[in-house]
Amino acid sequence: MLKLIAKRLVSLPFVVISITFITFIVGYMAPGDPILAMLGGRTDPAAYERLKHSYGLDQPWQDQYLDYLSGLLRGDLGLSFRFQGRPVADIIASGISVSTALGIAALAGSLVIGIPVGLWAGVHPNSKRDRVSMILMLMLYSIPSFVLIGLLRWINYQFYLRGLPSLPVAGWGRPEHWIMPVIVLASASMGYIARLTRVSMLEVQKQDYIRTAHAKGLYNRRVLWTHALRNAALPILTVIGPSIAFVVTGAFVVENLFSIPGIGFLSVQAIQQRDYPVIQSTTVILALSVLVMNLITDMLYMAVDPRVRVEG
Repeated sequence: MLKLIAKRLVSLPFVVISITFITFIVGYMAPGDPILAMLGGRTDPAAYERLKHSYGLDQPWQDQYLDYLSGLLRGDLGLSFRFQGRPVADIIASGISVSTALGIAALAGSLVIGIPVGLWAGVHPNSKRDRVSMILMLMLYSIPSFVLIGLLRWINYQFYLRGLPSLPVAGWGRPEHWIMPVIVLASASMGYIARLTRVSMLEVQKQDYIRTAHAKGLYNRRVLWTHALRNAALPILTVIGPSIAFVVTGAFVVENLFSIPGIGFLSVQAIQQRDYPVIQSTTVILALSVLVMNLITDMLYMAVDPRVRVEG
């Protein structure tokens, strides 16, 4: 396990540098002038040159990138164009906490519901409840986030028209604001995890050691939880990392449509305003979160299955 961690830590700087370079080049080559956007379309040559110099945009692109990279190594994420000199770190600090809490809640919900549904379906294959649950999970996995948001809002509106308790359709800060965003973010991962758990359970139950456990007279519940579940959980662990990616990408749609002040909301606002320092910083943070979760997933995989060894 230490060897795996060491290999990932060695490769991490190269991955981060590649991400920052690609993001910087895309922002540098994108059409539009952020200084003109800051000036609101006013033509003031003196103010234009002053702002361009203060943000270092009058330097060659390679010097701009090296300045950004050196600042990143010192923990300085640069200054925002949109907020005219406000540190990017201060802008995204609150967004990180919101997106992290929302992502953890969505991932926990997908695991808490998806795994039991998959186990239930895998233990009763080809039954009516197996077919119904898998159709429902397939629908959750297939429906795009923006379609599911519209459906939930329509249902919520029908509750409101009939005088029944309804949920807020936007905003953040109260417990009821969590319900619809968490449902939308967890739906795709929940459906995928449930179907994968079912397939894994069906495969494990065909193994010789499961038949041997039944032949010894063990109770079905003990065979399921002691022998089958641990081995069936291995493929599930491998998809936790990709599930984080699902949550991260889905957060861009969910946070903007529900007006949640997270990283996804800040990123979209920064793209609309050509606020490249904020775009670069949020991209790096989201990429690092996915890399860290993939590392944690590999560590969990090795902890659950000691037979797994990383070679070379």
